[in-house]
Amino acid sequence: MKKAVLAAALAAAWATSASAQSVGEKSGVNSTLGIAPKTEDFVKEVAMSDMTEIAAAKIAQQKGNADEKKFAEMMITDHTKTSTELKSMVPAEMKSAIPSALDDASEKKLAKLRDAKPEDFAATYDPMQVSAHKDAVSLFERYAKGGDNNSLKDWAGKTLPVLQHHLEMAQALDKNRK
Repeated sequence: MKKAVLAAALAAAWATSASAQSVGEKSGVNSTLGIAPKTEDFVKEVAMSDMTEIAAAKIAQQKGNADEKKFAEMMITDHTKTSTELKSMVPAEMKSAIPSALDDASEKKLAKLRDAKPEDFAATYDPMQVSAHKDAVSLFERYAKGGDNNSLKDWAGKTLPVLQHHLEMAQALDKNRK
């Protein structure tokens, strides 16, 4: 069954290469198979991730415990930096790939954080951070290994250790919460 779903997703990915984001990247098939994202997908995913991380961190600064507030401060600093670096490196013809607003999925995640009661905030925020940083590490690893824009590929490799550190910190937050 899994093979059939994977085959269908791959077929859909190849059939819709003209879309704003490839189905393979959007559906997670590329990540599962270890396939590097297209440069346009990489740019879009990084920009969306940075915007979401910064917005989530701002909520955590209001609702989180002391450890989450410290983590959130680092998220704002580091993701603002990567966002600025990305924008300066994106080729002119791909500037339009950088989203100007959050997508629906990101807005829904932020709504969950905003709606969480202070006593329930960690149970929502901490695992969300683990998941987001696992996705980011995968994205950056795959692009660093197989991306087609050399400067972005090098940048992904240099940025990867910071994201891996974020993931370790998020995992510690989540573990300490339990």
